[in-house]
Amino acid sequence: MNGLTHFDQEGNAHMVDVGGKTETERKAVATGTIQLGHEAYAVLKAGTAKKGDVLGVARIAAIQGAKRTSDLIPLCHPLPLTRLAVEFELNDELCEVHCTCTAQTVGKTGVEMEALTGVQVGLLTIYDMLKAIDKGMVMTQTRLVEKRGGKSDFSR
Repeated sequence: MNGLTHFDQEGNAHMVDVGGKTETERKAVATGTIQLGHEAYAVLKAGTAKKGDVLGVARIAAIQGAKRTSDLIPLCHPLPLTRLAVEFELNDELCEVHCTCTAQTVGKTGVEMEALTGVQVGLLTIYDMLKAIDKGMVMTQTRLVEKRGGKSDFSR
């Protein structure tokens, strides 16, 4: 099946056997952005959202989402994460919030999906907490920017 490891010889989906792999330090960094309307952005920045501290809740949600990746993505292995860091950067000119999630572990498989899931859950939480003000928010540019450990490294 074109070298895709999540399929067996007959084309059936399966969880990849990582039992023979060597444990190495693994790290992945993912980013994404949410674009808000001016009113929602002003509320977020002022910290006056009716549901509470938007970025504080989004940070915890991103961490929780990354930890639960294997519950959400069917063929992901559950991983003992050693570090999850979530940072938000505000862009006043464009009314955007940029999210960066860094995931790390020592294991036999990478943490790219955990970093990407963390970003998406963080951005979704911002949407959820501000949707009463702005249902037109747009999540965009979610991507892996760095991956270290295992057979290959990647840097965008």
